[in-house]
Amino acid sequence: MPSTFKVGDHVRWNSEAGHVSGHITKVHKKDFGYKGHTHRASEDEPQYEIKSDKTDHIAAHKGAALTKIS
Repeated sequence: MPSTFKVGDHVRWNSEAGHVSGHITKVHKKDFGYKGHTHRASEDEPQYEIKSDKTDHIAAHKGAALTKIS
């Protein structure tokens, strides 16, 4: 079963620049448009919008790419 997270969770993911951390700001359970692309999401496999701790960058990832941190 994929990992599930909620708004406010502090998570980490791997990007081209290395590990990045941030807080989840939105949970998408339906397909949504973001930065000109359609991101696929569903009740069974939601996508999460995360605001980086170090910048104002917002990323969108599936739960499988995220690790919860304290």
